[in-house]
Formats: sequence, structure tokens, C-alpha cells
Amino acid sequence: MNKLKGWLGGFYGYRHLFQQLVEKDIKLKYRRSFLGYLWSILNPLMIMIIMVAVFSSMFRFDIANYPVYLIIGQTIFNFVSDATNQAMWSITGNAALLKKTYVPKYIFTLSKVTSSCVNTLFSLGAMLIVFIVCKVHFNWYMLFIPVIMVQVYIFCVGLGLFLSQATVFFRDIQYIYAAFLTAWMYLTPIFYPITQLDFQLMWMIKHFNPLYSFITQFRTIVLECTMPDPRLVFYGFVVSFAMLFVGTFCFLKNQDRFILYI
Repeated sequence: MNKLKGWLGGFYGYRHLFQQLVEKDIKLKYRRSFLGYLWSILNPLMIMIIMVAVFSSMFRFDIANYPVYLIIGQTIFNFVSDATNQAMWSITGNAALLKKTYVPKYIFTLSKVTSSCVNTLFSLGAMLIVFIVCKVHFNWYMLFIPVIMVQVYIFCVGLGLFLSQATVFFRDIQYIYAAFLTAWMYLTPIFYPITQLDFQLMWMIKHFNPLYSFITQFRTIVLECTMPDPRLVFYGFVVSFAMLFVGTFCFLKNQDRFILYI
């Protein structure tokens, strides 16, 4: 408990640095871009239109409001992919600063995940446009969406902490994780219905793929206008905090050795 208080106190003491790091990441992403923050809306829209055109003609899915179905899965996956890829290099990318002065090392990883979260919030504008065009029925259950995003954020922080500490010692993680992300995308029902899969694979995805829980909760609220299954919400929080625990444990255990490898 005392260690936890010490970490929280350390974070509070460096809150201004954390804020500056987040702002720097967001500004750098859109620096010298003519449309700037509008790309957060235009980019997912363009990708969604292409994917709808391709997959709706290649496959015959019985999915109502397929553009909405697709952009929800696309947005959640892109958040996880971007946040964890950014977090992976958060320690090695700040080696010069870490060698000169003491800074809580997790600040850099947390700032990367948070800046990715802010960018995702910008991209929700694209999702809102799709909702309006596709005549989605706005309902009170949508107030639960921030709770889903909190689950995803916690999961990304945990996975980001694990990847960032692993990358310090084993740089080939970037290639392994890139291959893993590709497989993860296809094993997540982003652009296809899970009912297209055989029973065993469908069971494994439902029980061992955290993205399925996050995306299904979101889709249930938007497309079915009802609250998601409480068991699915419980699973989402359990897997998020479990990942946070694993990531934090590995990070704190190895952080004192970072300086020898960066």
C-alpha cells in the first residue's frame, strides 16, 4: 500500500510533465498537416468506405447497418493498435532524457497511451457522421460508451507497459508484435460476423479475445439499443485489470535495469 501511495504521489508530482508529453505527441502528429485534426475524422471515414465497398461485394453478410458495424470495430482496434505501438517505444525513444535526470519511467508509456486515446476521441467524430448518415437510433444506453472506452484504455495501459519494458531488452518485439497484430485483427470480428466461424474458433474468440468483449459491448448499445450483457462487461473489466496488473508488475520489476540497455 505504501508503494502504491508512493507511485501515485510520484505521478502527481510529475503531472505537468505528463500533460506536456501528451500535448507534444498530439501536436507532432498533425504538424505541417494542411487539414490538421480533420484527418482524425477523414482518415477512418475513407478507410471505412473502402472496406465497406470491398467486403460488402466480396462477402454476403446478413448484417444490418454494416457501415456502423464496421466503423465501431475499426475504431476500437485502431485505438488498441496505435496506443500499444506508440507505447512500445516510449522508453527507448526517451533514452536521452532518462540518462540525464530522474523521471518516473511509466510516465512516458502512460502519455503515449493517453495521447492515442485523445486522438481516438477526435476520430469519434467520424463515427458520429456514420451514425447520422445511417440513421442510427440515439438512445440513453449510449451514456455507457465512456465506460467501455475506460476498459479499453486500462487494457492498453497494461499491454503498453508490458511491451515497453520488453522492447528495452528485446528489440525484435516490434516484428513479433506486428505479426501478432495482423493475426489479432483477423481473429476479431471487425468486418465479418462471428457467426461465420466454426463453433470451436467462435468459442475461443469469445473467451480469449478481449477486443471481442469491447467491440460487442459497443455494438450492442448502438445497433441493438440495449445494455450489453453484464457478463460481457464484467469480463471486459477483469481482462483489462488483469492486463494492467501483469504489465505494471513486469514494468516495475525491470525498470531499474532499463538504464543498462537504452
